[in-house]
Amino acid sequence: MAPPVQSQRLPPPSQPSGKGEVGELKTQLRQLAGSRAAGAEDLKRELYKKVISYMTVGIDVSSLFSEMVMCSATSDIVLKKMCYLYVGNYAKVHPDLALLTINFLQKDCQDEDPMIRGLALRSLCSLRVKNLVEYLVGPLRTGLQDSNSYVRTVAAIGALKLYHISPSTCIDSDFPVALKALMMHDPDAKVVASCLSSLQEILTLEGNASEESSKERELLLSKPVIYFLLNRIREFSEWAQCLVLDLVSKYVPSENSEIFDIMNLLEDRLQHANSAVVLATINVFLHLTISMADVHQQVYERIKAPLLTLVGSGSSEQSYAVLSHLHLLVMRAPILFSSDYKHFYCRYSDPSYVKKLKLEMLTAVANESNTYEIVTELSEYAANVDVLIARESIRAVGKIALQQYDVNAIVDRLLQFLEMEKDYVTAETLVLVKDLLRKYPQWSQDCIAVVGNVSSKNVEEPKAKAALVWMLGEYSQDMLDAPYILESLIDSWDEEDSAEVRLHLLTAITKCFFKRPPETQKALGAALAAGLADAHQDVHDRALFYYRLLQHDVSVAERVINPPKQAVSVFADTQNSEVKDRIFDEFNSLSVIYQEPSYMFIDKEHRGPFEFSEDIGALTTGASSDNSVLPSQRVEASDNDLLLSASEKEENRGIATNGSLAYSAPNYNGSSTALVSHSPSPTANTSAASGGPSMASISQPSIEIDDLLGLGPVTTPTPIPALNLNSKTVLDPATFQRKWGQLPIALTQDCSLTAQGVASLTSPQVLLRHMQGHLIQCIASGGQHPNFKFFFFAQKSEAPSGAGFFLVECLVNTSSSKAHLKVKADEASLSQDFAALFQSALLKFGVS
Repeated sequence: MAPPVQSQRLPPPSQPSGKGEVGELKTQLRQLAGSRAAGAEDLKRELYKKVISYMTVGIDVSSLFSEMVMCSATSDIVLKKMCYLYVGNYAKVHPDLALLTINFLQKDCQDEDPMIRGLALRSLCSLRVKNLVEYLVGPLRTGLQDSNSYVRTVAAIGALKLYHISPSTCIDSDFPVALKALMMHDPDAKVVASCLSSLQEILTLEGNASEESSKERELLLSKPVIYFLLNRIREFSEWAQCLVLDLVSKYVPSENSEIFDIMNLLEDRLQHANSAVVLATINVFLHLTISMADVHQQVYERIKAPLLTLVGSGSSEQSYAVLSHLHLLVMRAPILFSSDYKHFYCRYSDPSYVKKLKLEMLTAVANESNTYEIVTELSEYAANVDVLIARESIRAVGKIALQQYDVNAIVDRLLQFLEMEKDYVTAETLVLVKDLLRKYPQWSQDCIAVVGNVSSKNVEEPKAKAALVWMLGEYSQDMLDAPYILESLIDSWDEEDSAEVRLHLLTAITKCFFKRPPETQKALGAALAAGLADAHQDVHDRALFYYRLLQHDVSVAERVINPPKQAVSVFADTQNSEVKDRIFDEFNSLSVIYQEPSYMFIDKEHRGPFEFSEDIGALTTGASSDNSVLPSQRVEASDNDLLLSASEKEENRGIATNGSLAYSAPNYNGSSTALVSHSPSPTANTSAASGGPSMASISQPSIEIDDLLGLGPVTTPTPIPALNLNSKTVLDPATFQRKWGQLPIALTQDCSLTAQGVASLTSPQVLLRHMQGHLIQCIASGGQHPNFKFFFFAQKSEAPSGAGFFLVECLVNTSSSKAHLKVKADEASLSQDFAALFQSALLKFGVS
């Protein structure tokens, strides 16, 4: 019976018509089973193709298992391949049906055709059913001794598959010993490579649990094995050559003559057309000579030409991979590549990620002999249509200026960028000019003359505006309009979103006041009042600090805020030498591409103990391993004192005695000034939870300072509202996940940690314990110095069940002493109050 003709496309898996066709296929296959009629093989092919196509689109055709196995008794290799594909797909899902395939697969393993023997053995090992491993041992042992190299190759890989199904069966059957013997004596290079690959993986996995396997792994790195593989390396495929070279890179020669023998043997591999082989060879050369300084430098000279050739050939992706390794070498020894700087010029066709890497390398190789040419080339990129590359090129010019002694031409180039009247060019240039003036203050006259023409209204980016404000304050004596520009910025204080700019503005106007008091009195008063009223904790604290300094003594304040400065000699490197050395040790790996050690993206403990894609339900509580930190579901009001340190308890007692210690903004009345004192808050005993700062009366400020400032009446700012939190809040991970996915981000803020807090943050559990003392619970945490990640939650006091929650993602970097907060809230209007409370709790962390 002929199969029906397909006149239209197959229905999708969800359509019920597919089930009817599967039933029809079952009938047709059963009729053809064992048929020797003319044309039966062709009909089987068509039916098999249809079954495979159904399987591919997702229709369940496992009900045809018996019929497919019955029809497999054929000499047609195409039918065999399709049958093996079908069996391998459904064997793991239906292990009971897999038993039906054992007989015909074992029979095929003894077929006269080596192709069928190899395919059958591969399919048998791919069943991956633990109950069937006893049937694999015999065919595998026979396969390793087969006369055909293809079958031996399949058997070598099959031994590894057996190990992953049942390690004990593989070891007890002495397959590692058989693989090593086959590797050392087989004439076929593909078999040798397959044996090496399987043996390496088995011994690596087994070596952690077995001392005997660990010794076997060491024997794999013995001189006879290494030399045997190196002498045959030209016979191997490119993949196998990389495998051998990776093994050789781990070999430790007993004497220097071995090092030179190996390098001489691998010399021609540096001219290989495949970049993977070249990089693997370079890896061997670098690791063998790491303890021989002179030879190591000669290796750099030798590998330079092959790498530069590979960068200019092949696809952009391949060029980027090679360029990343070249970038690592350039950063380690820039002087050796200084004469080849033209190879790092950007081509028009280069993608942006390649251009960015080349710009970094141009910056590194710049020296007195090539600086002018490199800066000239970089200046051309500043007008690039790609804004990212234009920004990077300007930064590169600035970095070169900061590392050179003769910066005349470079400064002129930078100042020319300010005349291009492009917002992003102006922004990047202002940041670099600020750094330049910090290192070369003697260039202030030339720079300020040009910077003074830049309108603050045209500068929108926070870092650029902060740089401009810094220059206005630092060189206000040389800029006629500096007080008036700063005054206009203070007038628009409430419109400024960046806390960084507001902080710089406070400092700049204070410095300007010391140099030009009459013109800055009013602006300084307005800035201090606005700063004290600011909701951002850092801005508020700085304004209060400046106000008290000025109140105490103006001359002392000037020595503190605007002392004589020494030029900055060295700017901090973003990546320490230890990390660079670790990346170098992992040469020819993804570590070089990512520019970070492998443990940063492989080890789960460094990624954090939770996955946070879309499934917050999978979060694991970082505090669960520390019994000293109570899970949020078990926190009771009576536990609060147990969670507080002695200093925090003392602080709470002080609050109960003295009332709130928060300061309000100074209230000026004519020529005299007084700070408004507040009576103790009725909720003072919960101020640790509410985050409200406390208040204490202080002495009246002197009339002289107010006369000097000439401040008019300023309204008293509203203190941060008190927000009481629930001491018995409970939130399970599933609800946290649902809320986090549904709620929008209500607030994003950066805040600072104290030096004591940074020193105390040795592990996530320390901060969890502290925040629990402030009724802010942690549902998940992770990380390691210097990066930590937390998910906190809290609930408003007296809120209905399931409502009034605040969710926080907190990223802490101890190197910068900064924390980045994302706040989500059931009541978005309270998010600012909660953020202030949260920041207040963070600032108390570690303070004794």
